Amino acid sequence: MTRPTSYLLTFATLTISVLAQSSGLQNGLSDAHIAAVVPGGAPYDAARRAYNLRYDFSPVAVTYPSTAEQVATIVALGNSENIQVVARSGGHNYIANGLGGKNGSLVIDLSNMTRVDVDVSSGTATIETGNRLGDVAFALNNQGRALPHGSCPYVGIGGHVSGGGFGFTSRMWGLTLDAVQSMSVVLANGTIVTASSNSNADLFWAMRGAASSFGIITSIDVKTFPTPPFATIYEYDWQLDYSSAATALAKFQEYVMTDIPPQLGAEINLGRGNSEGSVYFGLTGGWYGESTDALQSALAPFLASMPSANVRYSGNGTYISTIEALGNGIVNTNVAGPDTTDTFYAKSLVTPEGQPMTLEALEAFMKYLAYDGYASNTAWFMQFELYGGGNSFINSINVDSTAFATRSALFTVQLYASSSNYEPPYPEDGFTFLDGAVEAITSTMGDDWDYGAYVNYPDDRLNNAQSLYYKSHYTRLESLKSQYDPTGVFVFPISVQ
Repeated sequence: MTRPTSYLLTFATLTISVLAQSSGLQNGLSDAHIAAVVPGGAPYDAARRAYNLRYDFSPVAVTYPSTAEQVATIVALGNSENIQVVARSGGHNYIANGLGGKNGSLVIDLSNMTRVDVDVSSGTATIETGNRLGDVAFALNNQGRALPHGSCPYVGIGGHVSGGGFGFTSRMWGLTLDAVQSMSVVLANGTIVTASSNSNADLFWAMRGAASSFGIITSIDVKTFPTPPFATIYEYDWQLDYSSAATALAKFQEYVMTDIPPQLGAEINLGRGNSEGSVYFGLTGGWYGESTDALQSALAPFLASMPSANVRYSGNGTYISTIEALGNGIVNTNVAGPDTTDTFYAKSLVTPEGQPMTLEALEAFMKYLAYDGYASNTAWFMQFELYGGGNSFINSINVDSTAFATRSALFTVQLYASSSNYEPPYPEDGFTFLDGAVEAITSTMGDDWDYGAYVNYPDDRLNNAQSLYYKSHYTRLESLKSQYDPTGVFVFPISVQ
């Protein structure tokens, strides 16, 4: 029987149901010798804790498989007991989808599955999806290899690759999902299949951009890249009045549409100014060219339009030192200690390369930040991540080759606001502040502006979410969902329905 979208039974009801069927889920896990944490006591409370403390969900159990076969057993048990199942890789999902995004899900925590094997001759790596990004970078770097991915070392590779996977090397190497050659996937019926361009090709298409709605990835085979011979992280920052900040972002938008090198990764970082009416404006990124002199030459056309800046370089010239710099000194999370938590709301805005933001829209946006942002009772930042521009590998790929739907993006904007002390409760005006920031741009650009949103920065308050995340691909995704998950085993907020 197909589950309704509103499958939101209370935890108490589900607990009674599951305990009454003890011969089902719990006995099944025990018979399969699969480690699990069930309700009651400190281990369960720790296991169900979300990274974003705005959320407090109670799963029916948190399981810890060690093999793909055990993952398949858990999915089959969940399916047979009419319980929705969700994978947790790093646990950093912004709306706690790694806990199901609601009460009553069966969580498959993949943290015991951390194998990374590198075939040095071919450059192909097999990576289990319990790995976190820092640990992937560490293991690959030991073999002189690298992969495009984000900067937070604690983010899980499974969720990261499912929806995209952007980092400063992405203009040069692509998104993380672009490096994937095949996947081992557990389907809703508990079977294990290989998804690649030659095997289950339609599933492979869907898994690269919307994987969480279709199956659980237990491992990926990826193309890796030789570590660059030189790399550095650069930072320029200014305090600007809002009008100057708008002009500066407009100039940067013009600059990146020129013949900039693919070795240049960049983003504009915005934050609260040092006085009302002003904005912190930073340019940061990764450079994987020949030298800092070559970086300065590449940036010179934009910097010529800017006042003098504070300038910093990070790393010792090696690629792994830039990973460490971006991770606040952390690469290998296995020796770095536990991750932190936060209490926040986040939104995203994907701007189309063919319809750049106007100076009028940027003026409205920067003015909003300079006044409403200055007064906001949140700790906030906003990042304009450069996806497109001259020589971008991301946008060179045909949009219909994967489910990732925005191969014409110029920027993916992340808007992020934490509570003032990073702990609950979250202030109500934090929601309205970020909503207003997006509205300042979209309302000025007009109804025909073809913007989108990025599924790896999920927002469960977003109107028309499926259309903004998946664009023209959503109809095909719906059709494939009915084929691969007809009973709704993998359903969570913002999933393909």
